[in-house]
Amino acid sequence: MQPVLITSTTLAYGKEKVRKPTVKIRVRVGPSRIAGQGLFAAQDIKKGTRILPYIGEKIAKDESTRRLAYGNNYIFELNDRYDIDGKTLANTARYINHSCAPNCDIVHTSRTIWIVALQDIHPGEELSYNYGYDIKNYLAHPCQCGASICCGYILDEQYWGLIPSPERSSRGGLD
Repeated sequence: MQPVLITSTTLAYGKEKVRKPTVKIRVRVGPSRIAGQGLFAAQDIKKGTRILPYIGEKIAKDESTRRLAYGNNYIFELNDRYDIDGKTLANTARYINHSCAPNCDIVHTSRTIWIVALQDIHPGEELSYNYGYDIKNYLAHPCQCGASICCGYILDEQYWGLIPSPERSSRGGLD
């Protein structure tokens, strides 16, 4: 499969915010060892790079609740009033899988959700971030990331210590 070219704008932070030139980040969709399809780097990506935005329809919270009830798994919280429905196939970021040891993170700006590299990422590496689910209904979300520190469930790291020990699962050894 040919890499999908994504255009990303990277900002340098110091005393002043300075917009750098647009950087083209190449990624590709392919089979994932974590789950179904995943998103992979097709070039070296430096730590701190804004890789791509999470795009989709901006919807109110009540509409978000309705769509979640109908099984839409691509709803992403934007702010207190709105969410982004990333179900559209134009949203390449929808292919990024969860990991308990992610190489990316999420950065919210006033209008956009960005996927940002937490570390240097090399061609062929799968992009991942922690989906940050809360502990409510955690048993319904088993994790298959395979990270040596995997807690066994798709949970925000702040909840890992709250899972009863017998329910913790070691899926490790793959990172």
